[in-house]
Amino acid sequence: MDVDTSVLRNFLQVAETLHFTRSSEQMHIAQPALSRQIRQLEDKLGVSLFERNKRNVELTAAGRYFKKECELILKQFDYVALQANSLFKGKSGVIRIGYTHSAMHDFLPDLIRHINQIFPDIKIVLLEFNNSRQYIALKNREIDIGFATNPDIDSSFKSKLLLRSNFALVTPLDFPLDKNKPFDLYKLKDQEFILPPMEEGEMYVSTLTSIFVQAGFMPKVVHETPFASTAIRLVEKGFGLTVEPLSSLTGYKGVKYLELKDIAQKVENVMLWLPNTETAFPGIIQQILDYKYK
Repeated sequence: MDVDTSVLRNFLQVAETLHFTRSSEQMHIAQPALSRQIRQLEDKLGVSLFERNKRNVELTAAGRYFKKECELILKQFDYVALQANSLFKGKSGVIRIGYTHSAMHDFLPDLIRHINQIFPDIKIVLLEFNNSRQYIALKNREIDIGFATNPDIDSSFKSKLLLRSNFALVTPLDFPLDKNKPFDLYKLKDQEFILPPMEEGEMYVSTLTSIFVQAGFMPKVVHETPFASTAIRLVEKGFGLTVEPLSSLTGYKGVKYLELKDIAQKVENVMLWLPNTETAFPGIIQQILDYKYK
């Protein structure tokens, strides 16, 4: 089905104003021609987008859905066109990267430096999102690439495991914990925990929960937060214990931690992107995939 983007923009204008005459004036197009465009669009789609009478113009249910999707389509079209033009002319392009707390405290700063050295004219916009927010941002084209931690892999994304590392038990400073002696996690069965909600992603939360299940108990969760910095701050103030990626604990002086080296569960930092991102940023995508993570 061939539909010109100008027709979609004209549809959106009418959908916003709900007034054909006013829209035609704003779009500098004759009102009969605009009405004809909308009729032809409806014929191609096989649905009515507007309810029309002598007094009012209203969107139908199909029209409301089509309006929402058109906004996303045109937003992405405009963005890709701008990127292509910018890259073609050698101007500074922009790539938007979503990341978790763990990624920023682990490999991401060195990776950004590496990209900047190879692509000095590319501007990198960094947005800290938890896993669930990254899924939404990718689908809505708010970010081009996501770095998530033990994510649920949506079939619409491409993914690549970049790095595996250890989790750590995080406790207040006065918690009886000797890093030099073997520690049985079962001793924590009566402790209170601060963990992410299931909305953060079933894979990540299930991974954390399985650490305790394999130790012989289910954790008593008294507070939930998807943000590592919040969980660590609550631990510092005595609200409970938590388990976080070891790398995310850099710089926190109000807590202590025990690296969980001997458990099967590992932190998995995963890159997520939509297939068409490779078209807009082929060089950058390949550099990220080829980078030596450590």
